Amino acid sequence: MAGHVLLIEDEPNIIEAIRFILSREGWRVDTHSNGVDAADVVRAKSPDVLILDVMLPGRSGYDILRDLRGAPDTEELPVLMLTARGQNKDREMAERAGASRFMTKPFSNAEVLDAVRSLTVTS
Repeated sequence: MAGHVLLIEDEPNIIEAIRFILSREGWRVDTHSNGVDAADVVRAKSPDVLILDVMLPGRSGYDILRDLRGAPDTEELPVLMLTARGQNKDREMAERAGASRFMTKPFSNAEVLDAVRSLTVTS
């Protein structure tokens, strides 16, 4: 039941780890690392699930997510927000922006797989 994941993340080690974890399970993984045009890339790639980092060059993941939630073609897209800051206020900001799930770095392989699987089941 694997599908297409778009990962918007600027840390190369995180990109490679997530790509490896998901690809091994049959997911097709595209990546992008710039916040400025991230919303356009999401629309162009039409993923089944978006994994979106909070702190990106050029634009915050929260701002990108608010744009996506405000557009009819992406308002229902399942989004897993990633952040190195896991305080309650960060989780609340992600929820207000429209995140489907929230995960802090570092994470385990199992956590990433479980989150992506759960987002495809509920979508």
